[in-house]
Amino acid sequence: MRPNDRSYLDSHEWAKLDGNIVTVGISDFAVEQLGELVYLDLPDTGSTFSEGEAFGEVESVKAVSDLNCPVAGEVVEVNSDLCDNLENLQNNPFEGGWLLKVKIDGNSLGDMLDLAAYEALVSSQS
Repeated sequence: MRPNDRSYLDSHEWAKLDGNIVTVGISDFAVEQLGELVYLDLPDTGSTFSEGEAFGEVESVKAVSDLNCPVAGEVVEVNSDLCDNLENLQNNPFEGGWLLKVKIDGNSLGDMLDLAAYEALVSSQS
């Protein structure tokens, strides 16, 4: 079950806002579509990204996909353990499988999808 406390991009990244820190990850649907994950590339702490800019990539036995930053800001924490332990991302993308935390200016996620809109998107792609 997908958490209701996040917002989603149509490219299947999720964002959870806590003050001016946004935790970013990919959805269970993205993990499912990718299949067995084999490689993850994440940025360094201190990197800055624009909204929608690719911040890394995830590779599976089937495909390589860019990871898109849902917000503009500075990376303040990276879940670098995931790079050596992709099972956490594969099995628990909404909790232990978070990718990075981004400090934003302000406290808004902009034009992201809420859970209902994301569920509708996923069912149209299934």
